[in-house]
Amino acid sequence: MQLHELSVREIASGVRGRKFSALEVFEDCLGRSAACEGKVSALITTTADAGRQRARRIDERIARGEDPGPLAGVPVILKDNICTRGVRTTAGSRILGDWAPPYDATVWALLQDAGAVLLGKSNMDEFAMGNTCGTSAFGPTANPWDVARVPGGSSGGSAAAVAAGYVPFALGSDTGGSIRQPASYCGICGLKPTYGMVSRYGLIAYGSSLDQIGPFTRNVGDMALVMGLLARQDPKDSTSTCGTRGECFAELQDDLKGRRVALVRDFRDFTLDPGISEAMKKTIAALERAGAEMMEVSLPTVGRYAVACYYAIAASEAHTNLARFDGVRYGYTVNSSAGMKDMFQEVRSHGFGSEVKSRIIAGTCLTEPVRSEQYYVAATRVRTLIAREFAEAFENADCILQPVTPSLAPKIGEVDDDAMKGYESDLYTLPVNMAGLPGYSFRAGTDADSGLPVGLQLVGPRWSDGRLLSAGLALEKILGAPVIAGGGN
Repeated sequence: MQLHELSVREIASGVRGRKFSALEVFEDCLGRSAACEGKVSALITTTADAGRQRARRIDERIARGEDPGPLAGVPVILKDNICTRGVRTTAGSRILGDWAPPYDATVWALLQDAGAVLLGKSNMDEFAMGNTCGTSAFGPTANPWDVARVPGGSSGGSAAAVAAGYVPFALGSDTGGSIRQPASYCGICGLKPTYGMVSRYGLIAYGSSLDQIGPFTRNVGDMALVMGLLARQDPKDSTSTCGTRGECFAELQDDLKGRRVALVRDFRDFTLDPGISEAMKKTIAALERAGAEMMEVSLPTVGRYAVACYYAIAASEAHTNLARFDGVRYGYTVNSSAGMKDMFQEVRSHGFGSEVKSRIIAGTCLTEPVRSEQYYVAATRVRTLIAREFAEAFENADCILQPVTPSLAPKIGEVDDDAMKGYESDLYTLPVNMAGLPGYSFRAGTDADSGLPVGLQLVGPRWSDGRLLSAGLALEKILGAPVIAGGGN
């Protein structure tokens, strides 16, 4: 087995035990990324020199008898909307140009303290707006299982990198499914934590009340290890309310006996691709054999209003968050404009892509004084009802099992004209962010016809992240853990 095939725990243990060096691990992962990158295009920036220097320092600390931390020498990739001091951070947009932040995001500071080594920054849909990783100003990323297909978005670069074996784990962000959907398409594990569980300080915001940073891994044990490090109260983030709940990742229990796992009655008639339908049946059977109790819950408000409310809130918040990109303080700018207004117009016209522009325009319309009460404020009120409806459902159920998407990964550039499929796909992911709930995407099988991975998700009540991973561990022992894709070779 090559070093890039090892798990987070195996790499950290091997580096600390001096079976191999942190530099050897980094060079092997760097070589793997170089071999695959021509087809996959998962990275915007590679930090080869800085990574080598950091790996050497970790090896030196170990030689002196010091412990560099639980992630000693483990390479990691960060989505390019997570700030890294002195390293280019673009959010997949031309408007940020070669901007290098003067500070680190809290999540990266925590990973550095734990001994992780940065390999690079991953490609993403521009400002996290998209679901294919195709709206990036740096071109699309491909799915390593089939490079003619999308890896999902907006965190597609991070998911593709983990699936292809660049690194054993990566970080992404999830505003409406942007961790869970690419994890599903790429056949790996992805967790959208409870809102407030992980600090958002240093995350370039899309929708501030919806965004949440979370990890991609190739097994549940690594997911728990990483989350145990990231789940921290952060005074720099006013939405960080984790407290000591990070302790829930310390010991996972893989016993499903007596667990009440629900299916959503309102989603029963949705059409699924055969491979996803088969994976649902297989997973339900596995849960029942393990002693779980299957049941149904109803979410009528979610089914009727969640998608419309999500887009009203997300577009409104994007309009506000992106107002800061004006060509004055950082990033792309011009010097030929006649005045400030002309400069703003030119910078934003050339700096933003069409998807971002469309959402800014929508948010501008929705937040105008004559419309805000009718749309944005109304959406926030319905959002409260959605959160309450989920809470009532979880009085009877421990978690909900459902697909992440109704379809397998589409081909790059393929337009799905089935509006109902798109609506159903949104209903599987967006409401989780609306209610601030945790959602865990796991590999549940392989489609017999295409050979593509099939992902499903578990959704739980707020702060049940550890219990979701426990259920995921039990399922992983039955269904098997994700493996590295061969499509990038």
